[in-house]
Amino acid sequence: MPSFQFATVDVFTRQRFGGNQLAVFPDARGLDPALMQRIAREFNFSETTFVLPPSDPKHTRRVRIFTPGSELPFAGHPTVGTAFVLATLGDIEARDSETRIVFEEGVGPVLVTIRSENGAPGFAQLTAAKLPEFGPPPPSAADLARAIGLNAADIVSGSFSPEAASCGVPFLFVPVKDRPTLGRARVRLDEFEKALSDYWTQKVFVFCDDPELAGSHFRARMFAPTIGVAEDPATGSAVAAFAGYLAKRDARRDGTLRWVIEQGFEMGRPSILEAEADVRGGAVTAVRVGGHSVLVSRGEFIV
Repeated sequence: MPSFQFATVDVFTRQRFGGNQLAVFPDARGLDPALMQRIAREFNFSETTFVLPPSDPKHTRRVRIFTPGSELPFAGHPTVGTAFVLATLGDIEARDSETRIVFEEGVGPVLVTIRSENGAPGFAQLTAAKLPEFGPPPPSAADLARAIGLNAADIVSGSFSPEAASCGVPFLFVPVKDRPTLGRARVRLDEFEKALSDYWTQKVFVFCDDPELAGSHFRARMFAPTIGVAEDPATGSAVAAFAGYLAKRDARRDGTLRWVIEQGFEMGRPSILEAEADVRGGAVTAVRVGGHSVLVSRGEFIV
């Protein structure tokens, strides 16, 4: 029977059993997309990636990303985690302290920088292929609150108010009062679908500026039940767009802005995501998201 090698990795963490789980097939040649989707559903992680030769020889690999329910054009933790796995397994060379590679994804070429620590890959950082763009006005605070099991008064207004943004994958950013409020958030699927079924995105990133750890700036949770992700432990594509959301509201007009985001703590999978936005004259010129990863397992998938 034909079989394919895979590895699993925990992304945006330094500890096994934290972060966001990812399955990576380092050589997916011979797998058709329908089977890729079935394999992703079998693993039932937030995402599974399938690595293929690039169409452009100047690029490193082509990467296809699947949730249990659909294929994505771009996602952060699969990009970061796949780079880490390929470097750790020796499928790509990462001998220097910093190695740059390019993945072909649905949004276009994605630059990834791999940093080695003590001679081994440890940290990987992607540069978003698309600059932040902002979506249409969101549903009302009352509708959003009902969708995530909160009260309208729990939703923050003012500078930090609900707004959607995208760096290739759109998310709706919903600020809430504090960490206890964030912890009470629960998707009410009927209200969620009612509020968001006709909106630009059905992926909701709920956050507060009340983190738990010293050195963090925000605490967040991400819900996307309509694509098979009830809650995501760490969402790099959301944090890339979140950097655009934050930069838009930041008084600093030039330089590199940096934030550290906690996610997944309520799920028992604590994750730390590091975001950067380069700003010139108030305009975002680049967005980066990075973090550490840990190899968890290697195996053979029989098809």
